[in-house]
Amino acid sequence: MEQVTDHILAAARKVIAVHINYPSRAAQRGRTPGQPSYFLKPSSSLALSGSTVERPAGCELLGYEGEIALIIGKPARRVGLEDAWSHVEWVTASNDLGVYDLRYADKGSNLRSKGGDGFTPVGPGLIAADSVDPAQLRIRTWHNGALVQDDTTGDLLFPFARLVADLSQLLTLEAGDIILTGTPAGASVAKPGDVVEVEVSAGDLTSGRLVTRVEEGTTPFADFGARPRTDDLQREEAYGSREAAGLAAPAPILSPELKAKLESVCTATLSSQLRKRGLNNVSIDGLSATRPEKRVVGLARTLRYVPNREDLFKTHGGGFNAQKKAIDSVNEGEILVMEARGEKGTGTIGDILALRAQVRGAAAIITDGGVRDFSAVAAMDMPTYYANPHPAVLGRRHIPWDTDITIACGGTTVQPGDIIVADSDGILVIPPALAEELADDSIAQEREEVFIAEMVQQGHSVDGLYPLNAEWRAKYETWEAGKANG
Repeated sequence: MEQVTDHILAAARKVIAVHINYPSRAAQRGRTPGQPSYFLKPSSSLALSGSTVERPAGCELLGYEGEIALIIGKPARRVGLEDAWSHVEWVTASNDLGVYDLRYADKGSNLRSKGGDGFTPVGPGLIAADSVDPAQLRIRTWHNGALVQDDTTGDLLFPFARLVADLSQLLTLEAGDIILTGTPAGASVAKPGDVVEVEVSAGDLTSGRLVTRVEEGTTPFADFGARPRTDDLQREEAYGSREAAGLAAPAPILSPELKAKLESVCTATLSSQLRKRGLNNVSIDGLSATRPEKRVVGLARTLRYVPNREDLFKTHGGGFNAQKKAIDSVNEGEILVMEARGEKGTGTIGDILALRAQVRGAAAIITDGGVRDFSAVAAMDMPTYYANPHPAVLGRRHIPWDTDITIACGGTTVQPGDIIVADSDGILVIPPALAEELADDSIAQEREEVFIAEMVQQGHSVDGLYPLNAEWRAKYETWEAGKANG
């Protein structure tokens, strides 16, 4: 097997890196791109296996990312998907190193944070691209001997041929150019003295382990440029989670205590409290529920469908599209809310994807469109709120377009992170900033209504009682005090 040599590195005029490409990484980051996006790394960042990389003086967060590198064998300019892979000559391992301490200064370019000398080791062995199926490669990374990344290319967001074809639309990929194709979940931070190894394999074929040792830099940054700077957000991004970074978990938007409060009151009460605050357009209207007896509280995740256009459905409708990405990234207790424009002439969710959402722990699915495989969906424990049953697939009227954006559903606006409360009376969208006081005031209102109902039951007129006037409020406060002391 051929080896990556200085000659091969010298032939690389461009090093192009893809941002997010693995579903596992997208789920970890909490965002799934609809199209691939890229950044450039200087060819001077390339290094061979066995080399050392310096964590620059004053930097804390040298991140490593095991990746599959494609080496272009013949120029590619405006090539199609069917021809793109033939322009790749070699496949090997790479490590997309970078310091998160300088991300703030790059304004998105990644030049300083990921462009340092030695920040792109590749190798050691080369796998002939024409000897492998690009959808059946495996990438593994070891940190100080522990396996930390292990994934395959079977369900990439953007298959390798698509990357080559897409890039070639605007620029010429030249022989020797290197494309880093994204990293799976598990990337983290290496410290001086650590060893990071990356391997790409396809059956019996392997790149061998790409070995990089980390050492501490000794030359500080000068005053005339950006200095290293970091914060807890960068630490979380670098390590992959707050827990891995040793940071305290942030207070949840929907704490167990707040969730319990909202579950204890009905939507009718919440609606009246929202109206008192001037919020009248916060209900998702016109839907039925498969489990109307359930009261559901959860955070919104969003998915938008646009009207079907055949040429756009070809690029957005198939494969791991936005619908599947949304289903596959919904988390425990979240509610997937779909914008289907009130279109009733096709399904927007069916039994398999609804089951996947239930398995992932989704609290509910809400769509202002149709539901396929209705009997199976209705039999699930997870509630689905829908406009109507319909047997047609979504491609009849819809293209799944985007996720985790502001959408419209059932006549109101829903943003990711809004709190959804649903029961047999309806579905409400609650701004998170208002939720705590709204819940407390709703609980107080329902206590008053218990008193009022008792008084009505005893034969009193509702005049002055509902709502409470001063006289009746005094009686209520006495009643409430008695309940508290009793």
